[in-house]
Amino acid sequence: MKYAIAVHGTRGDVEPATAIALELLRRGHEVRMAVPPNLVAFAESVGIPSPVLPYGTDSQLQLEADGFRDWWKLRNPLTVVEKIRELMIGDWPQMGETLAAVATGADLILTGTTYQEVAANVAESRDIPMAALHYFPARTNTKILPVRLPLAVVRPAWAVAEWALWRILKPAEDDQRRRLGLPAARSRSVNRIVGRGALEIQAYDEVFFPGLDTEWGGTRPLVGAITLQMSTAVDDAVATWIADGTPPIYFGFGSMPIENPAKTIAMITEVSADLGERALICSGVLDVADAAPADHVKIVRSVNHAAVFPQCRAIVHHGGAGTTAASVRSGRPTLVLWVGAEQPLWANSVKRLGVGTMRRFSKSTAETMRADLRSVLSPTCIARAQTTAALMTPPDRSLATAARLLEQAATEH
Repeated sequence: MKYAIAVHGTRGDVEPATAIALELLRRGHEVRMAVPPNLVAFAESVGIPSPVLPYGTDSQLQLEADGFRDWWKLRNPLTVVEKIRELMIGDWPQMGETLAAVATGADLILTGTTYQEVAANVAESRDIPMAALHYFPARTNTKILPVRLPLAVVRPAWAVAEWALWRILKPAEDDQRRRLGLPAARSRSVNRIVGRGALEIQAYDEVFFPGLDTEWGGTRPLVGAITLQMSTAVDDAVATWIADGTPPIYFGFGSMPIENPAKTIAMITEVSADLGERALICSGVLDVADAAPADHVKIVRSVNHAAVFPQCRAIVHHGGAGTTAASVRSGRPTLVLWVGAEQPLWANSVKRLGVGTMRRFSKSTAETMRADLRSVLSPTCIARAQTTAALMTPPDRSLATAARLLEQAATEH
């Protein structure tokens, strides 16, 4: 079979799709892939056949844009709408053209959680099935709400939100549909995506949202988080450093733009020293070239979460879907210092499960971090984290299930 995979977002969005691409290749299928330009080199470096095409704008620059980070500060609703429109549809024509090229001769299109409309229109024009990876419950449900409400109340409110987003995106979508020879859209995009029978793979575990699969009637398979479990050049050095002392506390913030990295590192250094702990800091995209870590602190660019997390005392991170899954799978307690997007959702799930606690990163101080770390390092939280880890789906099984579902969807069309 031939699979076209086009995913936009950060490394956390692209890595699961890349893992699936490699698994499909291993099974003997043909794969063509498109990702944000800043992640093309990453995809090709892990073995995706070249050329991996650039898809949309640089996702890191998009993430760091003021309108993306601080949209809640915009008081005027019309300004919010324009900022969303500006961020989301500026590269829509290029994305549509790129995906149309990637999808030539494809038996199925796989996309991510965002920009599903681009993929859905190409799939409709080619009369081929579409599948999407969802990294959180993006369809109507009652499980992610902070208060319990009946589905009869949630469903119409959710539909209004979907309609509003569709109206914002409609000019770009209608332009793409004209280019593809399709009529202008007459109903919101979610209705059309679901109506065409798209396979919506939920790349997270139901342990975070008990009862979700039942609420959806088993129509959206929850397979668990998907990851490459990719080793890094510093894994051996990190393992040696860990073995030379007490297990450290891990700190990492993925692709999140942190306003003052030096201040953050100083705070982590101070707090870990106060608690008598060592700190392993994963700097990710942050510029820490001038950082001179103390003896009890080690700073690296990236690590293999699956290998390193179980060797740590606790995991402190931003609350991305993949990192949350890795931390809970590790059996170590978690402190989520969330930054934005859907991260509060994962932070609340961690707290509800009793495997850790959470706080908004911008509200975190040395004092609150000390208190939060003492909380997650309590015997009760440690024991709960170990128990919950056994309920998580192993990553190899998550990947195999997703690949099997995609083969089935492509074959049955």
